[in-house]
Amino acid sequence: MSTFMKTILFTDTDGRAKFREESVPLSQGTPQSMLSEVFASSGYQLRTSPVGFRSQFHCTEAPQWCFILQGHMEIGLQGGVTRVFKPGEHFYSADLLPEGATFNPALHGHCSRQMGSDPLITLFVRD
Repeated sequence: MSTFMKTILFTDTDGRAKFREESVPLSQGTPQSMLSEVFASSGYQLRTSPVGFRSQFHCTEAPQWCFILQGHMEIGLQGGVTRVFKPGEHFYSADLLPEGATFNPALHGHCSRQMGSDPLITLFVRD
């Protein structure tokens, strides 16, 4: 069986955002066109960020897929871990603020920034 590797940005039990990988089975369709199950979504949103864009640390408000359509997007985690996503790549953003916690920019969430000479264009698909 084929699989799709889903990159997930999540909040671990220590309250910090981290990355992990998860396999999504492609068990439907035909050998020429393997498909996953159909997942529900509540909508999508396109975003463009200019050259030089950089966010502050923040948590994802609602779980969503982020697909990079143009440019390069760097995601930074607390402690200095970074990952760069380029066109055609994705991550599932689910680093929610832990229940009952007050946001602490030195502990929670992630930051993002545009990299390179092209504006960043992303597609967000909400659960």
